[in-house]
Order: sequence, then structure tokens, then C-alpha cells
Amino acid sequence: QGQLVESGGGLVQAGDSLSLSCTASGRSFSYWNMGWFRQAPGKEREFVVGINYIGGTHYADSVKGRFTISRDNAKNTLYLQMSSLKFEDTAVYYCAATGGRMAVASVPGAYDLWGEGTQVTVAS
Repeated sequence: QGQLVESGGGLVQAGDSLSLSCTASGRSFSYWNMGWFRQAPGKEREFVVGINYIGGTHYADSVKGRFTISRDNAKNTLYLQMSSLKFEDTAVYYCAATGGRMAVASVPGAYDLWGEGTQVTVAS
């Protein structure tokens, strides 16, 4: 049994930076693949970035060069550092987990455990 809880969302201006965290309770995610997804009103949930159990990463083209994913296995915590934020980044951001493997999946259906999300709003 595991749970994921996101934190760090808020209201920022375009061009600002913001950091999100995702902390697991219960079972450790040290050997899980992890991912960040986001969903804006009226749109489908989309892949942002993922990291496998040994640190390999894959970024969506829309955030490459602006967002950075990292993990601290000792703290069972996943991070997302966001820079140069745009209005288009406004969404609810979700943390997700799945069993460890080399490939980083980019579809929501590949992930088994989800947090409840945290709102990120970028003023236009």
C-alpha cells in the first residue's frame, strides 16, 4: 500500500520559477519509476516528465530546458523544478508511480499510483 502527496503549487507570474514535491507514505518508491503529469480545464491529462528507478529521465518537448525532475530516495520524495513559467503551464500537476523498469513511460495508463494533484497557476 502506498500513497503520494504533492505540494508546492501556487500562483506565480509568467517567467517565474516554482518547485513541486511529491512524497510517498507507506511503501518506499526507491525502486519505482516516477512521473509528473498535468491537466488543464477542458484538456486531457498530459505527460510532463518521468524518471526511472536509476535516474534516467524523459521530458516532454513542451518543458524541455525549463523543467527539471529529481528524486531523493532516502526521503521517498520526487521533485519538479519549474523555471521560465508560461501561462500555458497552468494546470493541476499530478505525481504518479509505477514498477521500476528502464523505459520511462509517457502515457497515464502506464502508472498505477497517483496523487490528488496540486494547482499551478501562471498569470498571463
